[in-house]
Amino acid sequence: MFNNVNLASIFNINHLFSQYIMLKSEIIKQFDESRDELKPYGLTFELWSPSLMRRADRHNEIEINYIPEGNLTYLFQDKKISIRERKLTVFWGLFSHQIVDYQITTPYYVCTIPFSQFLKWKLPSRFVDNILKGEVLYEKDENYALYDEFLFENWTKDMNSDQTVKVSQLELHARLIRMAENMPVNNDINEPPVNFKVVNQVEKIAIYIAQHYHNQLKVYDIGAAIGLHPDYANTIFKKAFGCTLNEYLIETRISHAQRKLVTTTMNITNIAYDCGFNSISRFNAAFLKINGCTPREFRKRY
Repeated sequence: MFNNVNLASIFNINHLFSQYIMLKSEIIKQFDESRDELKPYGLTFELWSPSLMRRADRHNEIEINYIPEGNLTYLFQDKKISIRERKLTVFWGLFSHQIVDYQITTPYYVCTIPFSQFLKWKLPSRFVDNILKGEVLYEKDENYALYDEFLFENWTKDMNSDQTVKVSQLELHARLIRMAENMPVNNDINEPPVNFKVVNQVEKIAIYIAQHYHNQLKVYDIGAAIGLHPDYANTIFKKAFGCTLNEYLIETRISHAQRKLVTTTMNITNIAYDCGFNSISRFNAAFLKINGCTPREFRKRY
């Protein structure tokens, strides 16, 4: 009788049972909508349950997602970004991100790395620069999929031990190096080394804007708050982000307005002032320039 049993079926049942036991033994996290904006997560390796987020999240860690099955969609700044299954995905959590759709039936893996620790790893310049500019980076080599799932399973377990956490960090560092090396390279461009002192200053500027964009801010105020001459602050910021401080400030405000227009019934005039604009005409002009439509049209469309 036993000989007639499909051994592959037994293997699958055992695998599913072991997965079930593993999930039961882990704490499954979910986004806490009451958490303070920019409150640090620290170094984490966790399982998360997908859920629609009624507000965006921002934090000063590098975030890594890995979805074993299915996909989820972020409203990332002003764009919809789809995170596909079995694709290691990396982005800077300081840029607002909000899950607006998902097709996942099982938990997915989330890792957060403090930004200062990420810089200490001195990853290839093109990788760091793309992260700084707010790009969402994907692993290009599909052969790493099963390997990544194995790593994340172990990393989530290793958080229970100080000794194995160090091993996890070393493995994660090596994994990001591999991912960075798989990125396409433009051989016509000589890649300068990353100036980590300047990146540190740019990080402080970005965090300051994230905390105060809804106030009446000028470039002088931003530079003074960081202890830099406004012209120098503007120069290093533009080199890192590809836009001026004023352009980034306006884009941050408009991204906040987009989320309010889509996720609330708040009056458009109130949204304009809530985002830091001191007049509805300036808000409308900036919104039209970035989105190619008025706030009212944007709300109707989405």
